[in-house]
Amino acid sequence: MPPPVPPKGNSGKVWGVVGAIAGVLILGSAAFAMIHGSGSTGGSSGPKFQITVPKTLAGGAFTLAKDISQQASASIPHDGTNAHGVSTAGGQYTGGTKSLVMLGLYGTIDDPQEAVDHTLQGMTRDGNTHVAVPDKKFTPTGGGDSLTCGVDVREKMGQKITLPYCVWADSSTSGNVAETDASDLAKNPSSIDLQAFADTASKIRSEVTKPL
Repeated sequence: MPPPVPPKGNSGKVWGVVGAIAGVLILGSAAFAMIHGSGSTGGSSGPKFQITVPKTLAGGAFTLAKDISQQASASIPHDGTNAHGVSTAGGQYTGGTKSLVMLGLYGTIDDPQEAVDHTLQGMTRDGNTHVAVPDKKFTPTGGGDSLTCGVDVREKMGQKITLPYCVWADSSTSGNVAETDASDLAKNPSSIDLQAFADTASKIRSEVTKPL
């Protein structure tokens, strides 16, 4: 079965938008892998994990439409100054009128916080994407490791796209998710409930992260 598409006959535009979102996350992840690390060795010991691409995410709210692991792998270095032995996994997902892109890296990460910082910087370096709601750390409702979330706005195909996102990293994995809603692509960024989105992203993080 083909993936569900948004209403109003604009599926071509929306899938172009989803591809653009994937590009934004790949840019950020490439920046993360290439950063000049602080010299710490956070990824040198401890349990190792991998990022997977499940058929559904967020408890079944999103269904996999396209695996973008190979596309991302061709654009992201496998070894950088802060990440080593990097493998890539990601997917484009749909759920009703919403589209979500998940991209993750796994390997050895020397400085997780610096990885998050440079991922965020990389997401706006294309010149078409800018910060609409500055990122901040969110603790998932009910507890758990924090995520860094915010809202960007991207201009693509003559359309402004509101893009809530969350990013996380630890000593062996890094991941990010971003979402759009075809029912209101240019939604007011300040109206987005980032705590709720962080809760969804935390659930996704637990679904895609598996022991290596």
